[in-house]
Parts: sequence; C-alpha cells; structure tokens
Amino acid sequence: MSTESQGGDDLEERVNNFLRRNFPQIQMHGGTAAIQNIDREEGVVDLQLGGACSGCGISPMTIQAIKSRMTKEIPEVDAVNADTGMGGGQDSGMSPSFPGEDGGDEPEEDEGPQAPF
Repeated sequence: MSTESQGGDDLEERVNNFLRRNFPQIQMHGGTAAIQNIDREEGVVDLQLGGACSGCGISPMTIQAIKSRMTKEIPEVDAVNADTGMGGGQDSGMSPSFPGEDGGDEPEEDEGPQAPF
C-alpha cells in the first residue's frame, strides 16, 4: 500500500502541474478546475470544472482538450472524467462528438477542435 501511496503522490502532483499549466487560461475566463478523485488502479482522473465553466458554451471543447492532452502527457492516466456541475453526473452530457469519432476508442490522429488554451 505504501508503494501505491508514494506513486500516487507523484501522479497527483503531475495532474496538479498539468492543471496549473492550463489553469491561467481557464481562470482568465472565470473558470476553475480541481481534482475530485484519482483511481490509480484504473488510471482514471475525475475533475470538477466550476465557476464560469458551468454553463459555458465552449466547456465541451475545454473538457475534450483536457482529456486529450492529459492522457497523452501523463501515461498513467487512461481516462479523464470532467463534471461541470450542470447535470450532477460525470461529464454532465458535455462530452461532444467530433467527426471521425465513433464513440469507442479515442482517435489518435484527430483531436478535434482545440479549446482556447
């Protein structure tokens, strides 16, 4: 268990660093981003986007960019769930589909539209 904790602290730190690098752009638009949970065994990170992200028309693109970038930059992260607080559930129906996506595995070549950060 202590090995998982030590590795987990590093993973949490890397996720926090990822959010900090992207946070100025989110904050500029009045939004917030925070880690809610990290499931190290499954490689899943749950995020809460708040502030102006709740109800923002481009929050689906922001969520898609976070998911795409975080899973590429942090190898231990296989999936990211982001909740904007609008529907009470994971992703709150805010995950858009983009051309080339079939709802299955994420395409590796086409990231779709990028968020403004």
